Amino acid sequence: MVLLTWIAEVADEPLVLEPDDRQVEWETNTWRLGTEDEDMMSLSVPEVVAAFERTAATIRSRIRELDFHGVATFYVWHDEQAGQLRCSTGSVPPNELPFDGSYVHSGDLGLVIEASLADRQPGVVTGSNLEDGQNCAEQAAARQEGTPFPVWVTSVGAASP
Repeated sequence: MVLLTWIAEVADEPLVLEPDDRQVEWETNTWRLGTEDEDMMSLSVPEVVAAFERTAATIRSRIRELDFHGVATFYVWHDEQAGQLRCSTGSVPPNELPFDGSYVHSGDLGLVIEASLADRQPGVVTGSNLEDGQNCAEQAAARQEGTPFPVWVTSVGAASP
């Protein structure tokens, strides 16, 4: 279960909370979690949800030990274009996450995980999914502007958003 190991390792990786330098936070605290088809098919949504919840709890404890008193959010999303689960921690409230496209807070991490586990061709956009006359880049841009993607968020900072 490689994915579960990687999720657990995120909790112990370097963590930067620098409200004045969000780019450094993003580069340090953002993780891409891809895995092999075999691993994805053997995992259940509750197993992956539990792994992320344990990671969030550990990050919350680490932030308390850092004596950071601001807002901090741990968040997880399925990057459909890359075919990966991703997670990050930032000194931002949930409504200020650093995404270019529109997103919606999901109170149900299971929905985000389910979408990722169900993605049988991660990072692949098939011809049948393209609208007539659109190339992949045009479709991706249209998706970014249109339908918001779900992002699971949980507070890990001392201050509430």
